[in-house]
Amino acid sequence: MKSSNNRRILWIDDEIDGLKAHIFFLQSKGYDVTPVSNGDDAISILKDSQYDAILLDQIMPGRDGMNTLSLIREIEPSLPVIMVTKSEEEELMDEAIGNRIDDFLIKPISPSRIIPVLKRVLEQDKIIETKVPKDYTADFNEIRTANSGNPSWKEWIDIYLKLIEWDMEFDQLEKTGLEEAHKELKKECNAGFSSYIENNYTKWLKGNDSPTLSVDLIDKYIIPLLKEKKQVYFIVVDCLRMDQWFTIEPLLRPYFQITRDYYYSILPSATLYSRNALFSGLFPREIEQKYPKYWEENPEDETSTNQYEKKLLEIKLEQSGIDLKPFLRYFKIFDARGGDEYIQHVSSTNKVSIAALVVNFIDILTHKRSQIDILQQISPDEPAFRSLTKSWFTHSALFEILKIISRKDVITVLTSDHGSILSNRASKAFGNRDTSTSLRFKVGNNLGCNENEAVYISDPADYKLPGGSIGKNYILAKEDYYFVYPNQFHEYKRQFKGGFQHGGISMEEMILPCVIMRPR
Repeated sequence: MKSSNNRRILWIDDEIDGLKAHIFFLQSKGYDVTPVSNGDDAISILKDSQYDAILLDQIMPGRDGMNTLSLIREIEPSLPVIMVTKSEEEELMDEAIGNRIDDFLIKPISPSRIIPVLKRVLEQDKIIETKVPKDYTADFNEIRTANSGNPSWKEWIDIYLKLIEWDMEFDQLEKTGLEEAHKELKKECNAGFSSYIENNYTKWLKGNDSPTLSVDLIDKYIIPLLKEKKQVYFIVVDCLRMDQWFTIEPLLRPYFQITRDYYYSILPSATLYSRNALFSGLFPREIEQKYPKYWEENPEDETSTNQYEKKLLEIKLEQSGIDLKPFLRYFKIFDARGGDEYIQHVSSTNKVSIAALVVNFIDILTHKRSQIDILQQISPDEPAFRSLTKSWFTHSALFEILKIISRKDVITVLTSDHGSILSNRASKAFGNRDTSTSLRFKVGNNLGCNENEAVYISDPADYKLPGGSIGKNYILAKEDYYFVYPNQFHEYKRQFKGGFQHGGISMEEMILPCVIMRPR
């Protein structure tokens, strides 16, 4: 990277003759400045010469700054441009940002104020390249120390959030050489997290220092708002991971004041179990025992097994003493038609007590990615999957729905029922032909697994899971393992490696956002 003593600056200002002192000052600091008094001459010079940055006056006779900027972008799309202006009007700032202005200087400007802006614009990459390894090394050591220190469930959330912050940071940078170390750190942390869950989950179910779980979410976030007579939209984005939420949250901040909290999915971290628990406030075993007609354990068909969510939520609210006027509204979006239908619905609805909305796109995308080669090519890894999620959300019905909601006097509670993990290591599982086919968890009779790589649940009651025939049990994959049967092991190992799966034990599947959004 060039140093400041040979940086070439093109300064465009109709009063350039009055800026000789400024130009001399920049030259004394090692900058090579080409002065020009109008936009047309500047464009001609730019076609024949290369510059490192441009100082551009906004108000000039003839071709003004914005018009000149458009022509600059046609010639040099990525050349840093600093707008010099007398105005701080929001409309001007928005227009300049839309045309990719890199920074602003407000007149009158002193020579000494120009240098920091130039350094920030010209040497940002160098500063980041120097700073990132130092900062990451400090956080790397802090996370490893925390991981080895028997973290609590609260500390595991902090560890996971710190890892995601670095995911986001690396997404914005060119290759730093730290990505592989970061990947190994996450792998190491998931090993520690899996051991922690294996040792503590059943204690949580007995009431010992439990975090907020799927079954607690309605009581903690929804019922208090309804008791205050607030209008509530309760939105569940199926299979939304924490890092995916981080990519879309900035898009919503112009519309909402956002408060982010966190909770843990129950096990298995799959729709049949976690979302029914979320809507009912009950563990799967309790649903089976109290409301057997609303429970059907068929992990292969989540559509039918989650068809009673509205009824379970109605029962939960009624038993909590909530008198709904108007009545509960419930809707699921599976496709574009459903999204358009709900946009019309939310646009025409003036008053709600609670409106529950389930959005299935991320879950569908996660499943289809494992089946369709082009989706695997588009999103081969976690950064690409985050990018794909952001692209979808930007153009989605959900974003449009939320923008409409932001104009209403309502509070939105948005969450996920479970996440998913990029599964890279195969683990042998044993079971008969009636065993469920899920790759991260299995339900069946007399199952077998490698207990270094999975949790074996011999008594479903310990995990508040449904009973059944004698010998029924569950196995849950830990870390980033996925189950493969011994017959044709290597073939299926290759087939399913690198898929985003859910139902097992990992930070990505279990630690989830619960977001409270109030209109600005």
